[in-house]
Amino acid sequence: MNKISAFLQLVRWQNLLFVLLTQILVRYCIIRPILINNHAHFNIPFPYFLLLLISSILIAGGGNIINDYFDQNIDQINKPHKTIVGKFINRRWVLLWHLLFSLWGILFGFYISLKCGLHWIAPMNLICVLLLFIYSISLKRKFLVGNLLIALLSSWVVFIISLAELRTNYNLGICTVINQKIFKLSVTYGGFAFIISLIREVIKDLEDVAGDRKFGCTTMPIVWGQNSTKVFVAVWLIVLIASTLIINIYITSFGWWLSAIYALLLVVAPLIWIFKILMKASTTQDFHKLSSYVKWIMLTGILSMLFFTSYKM
Repeated sequence: MNKISAFLQLVRWQNLLFVLLTQILVRYCIIRPILINNHAHFNIPFPYFLLLLISSILIAGGGNIINDYFDQNIDQINKPHKTIVGKFINRRWVLLWHLLFSLWGILFGFYISLKCGLHWIAPMNLICVLLLFIYSISLKRKFLVGNLLIALLSSWVVFIISLAELRTNYNLGICTVINQKIFKLSVTYGGFAFIISLIREVIKDLEDVAGDRKFGCTTMPIVWGQNSTKVFVAVWLIVLIASTLIINIYITSFGWWLSAIYALLLVVAPLIWIFKILMKASTTQDFHKLSSYVKWIMLTGILSMLFFTSYKM
């Protein structure tokens, strides 16, 4: 593995691509159609949205880097073929990259806050950096807390773009209409991101039991055991399947049949299939495959935003 490949794996470029894609689709497939149909404009001009996008990627990348830094010993057991820190990239360089990514992510947040008057972005970016650091050194190894944190941060990828576009002038009725529409769709996709991320994080804990147990972690599979943890995942799968079905039934009343069919075939059906194979899964390889399958459903869920460009919002 060369240095470039090692670095891309260190920052987990696929995850950063998810962040990039999610925030672009939220802006241009959800918010933009709502604004156009209500004769409104973006609160954040494109150059500042681009900086917000870059800051999100930098903060997420910095979090991935520091996570691998503190997980070096565990990863040598759980993923020896994927170990980067100390093998392909020196530990000091790993720390430096984390500092650079996180610092620039915070600085971009401060710049956007000053230029756009959205003063909450700067402290929230700082909080995200701190939470990712604390997660890496401690929370990841705790029962459920780390899983919930990553799920919340995954949903924040959606909400940070949506909240930036909410209107504050409630003297105009149109602003209330815009806010309601943006809020409803943000909760839908933010909720999806939270639940599916929580499912995947717990499945990854099932995959990583060997190394986690050796280094004294108290993740759910270690505390509850494999079967009880699978039941926990199954419950959240049922919640996600049921929620998606209810939403699909609701949107058919607007004649949005194409997006409903898409969701049934590429989100609900795969989730049901994952539920089925989850019950039979028992080995590290089984849970690794499940984690990969869930990641594909994340992608299909995100891409469903494309349908909103053709609907009157």
